[in-house]
Amino acid sequence: MGIVKRHFGNLDGQDVSLYTLTNSRGFEVSITNFGGAVVSLMAPDRRGEFADVVLGFDALEEYVTNTQYFGGLIGRHANRIAFGRFSLNGREYHVTQNNGANHLHGGAEGFDKHLWEALDQKDHGAESLRLQYLSVDGEEGYPGNLRAEVAYTLLPDNELEINYEATTDRETIVNLTNHAYFNLAGGGEILGHELTLYADAFTPVSKELIPTGEIKSVDNTPMDFRRAKTIGADLSLAGGYDHNFVLQNYDRSTRSAALRPAARLYEPTSGRVLEIITTEPGIQFYSGNFLDSTLTGKGGVVYHKYTGLCLEPQHFPDAPNHANFPSTVLRPGEVYRHVSRYRFSCA
Repeated sequence: MGIVKRHFGNLDGQDVSLYTLTNSRGFEVSITNFGGAVVSLMAPDRRGEFADVVLGFDALEEYVTNTQYFGGLIGRHANRIAFGRFSLNGREYHVTQNNGANHLHGGAEGFDKHLWEALDQKDHGAESLRLQYLSVDGEEGYPGNLRAEVAYTLLPDNELEINYEATTDRETIVNLTNHAYFNLAGGGEILGHELTLYADAFTPVSKELIPTGEIKSVDNTPMDFRRAKTIGADLSLAGGYDHNFVLQNYDRSTRSAALRPAARLYEPTSGRVLEIITTEPGIQFYSGNFLDSTLTGKGGVVYHKYTGLCLEPQHFPDAPNHANFPSTVLRPGEVYRHVSRYRFSCA
C-alpha cells in the first residue's frame, strides 16, 4: 500500500515522475505528472488474475508526441468547439484550431501536454495524488488565469475517484475530464464488451462531429444503450461511436450536482466490470475509431482500430455555442467542481 514514486523521464530539463497507488487488495493505478496521464491500471478478473486495463505507453517521449490523448487530463475545455470560436459578454474569443477548422481538447498543447505539480496526500485513509497546474491568460486563446487542481484517490473497494477543481481571475470556460482508453480484457478488440449508458438522449453531430444543438431521444437509434448491448451490435449503423450522451436526471440549474450513474461496462471473458458515476451532465463514448495501427503501446502492442474505448464524463461538446446546453462558463469567485468515480468489480 501507499504511493511509490519513480523517475519517468525528463522534459525540458525537468524531472517527470510516475506515481503508483496501491490499495490493500493489490489494485493498482500509475499516473504521471506529465499531463496527469493514467499510464496503467491493474485490475483483477473473476479468477483473481490481474491485467492492465488501460492503453498507454512505456516511455514519456511517446506521451509527449502522441495525438490520441492516452490517459491524459483534458482541458481547458474538453471536446470540440466549432471553428475555434465562442463569445463571452459580447466579446468573441478565438482558440486554437487543431482539429481541422475546429478546436479539440484544449488545443495544440492542452492540459495533457503540460507538466503538473504533484503532491502526495492522504484523503480519509485512502491514497491520493494531487496535481496542480496554472493555465495562464491567453494560453491556447482562452481568457483568464485558471488554477486547476485534480486529485486521483484510490479507494479500498477498487474505486478510482477523480476530483477536479478550478478557479479563474477572469470569466472563462472550463470543461475537464480524463481521456483513459479502457479494454477490460487486457488486450484484443473491445467490440464484445457490453455497455450500458444511463442516458435517454444524445447530442447529434455533423460530419465534423460538431453538435447540431439538438438534444435527441435515443429511442429507436443505434445510440440506445439503456439496456446492455455489445459495442459491436449497432456499430456499423452508428458509423462508429464518438458521441455525447445526456445523462438522466442532470440538473440544468447548477454546476454542482450529486453523483449519479453514467455507465456500466462488462467484459464477458474476464468478468471485469467498470461502473462510472459522476456529477457531470454528459458522458462522451468513443469506440476508438481513429486508432489506425500506427501507434505501438506498452509491451510492444500495436493499437489497432477498436483496441480501446473511452468513457469521458464531461459537459457537452461545443457548449459555449449552444444556449440550451449546460453552461461551461466560470467566473471569478466561483469554483469549478467535478467528481467522477470508476468502480471496478467482477461478475
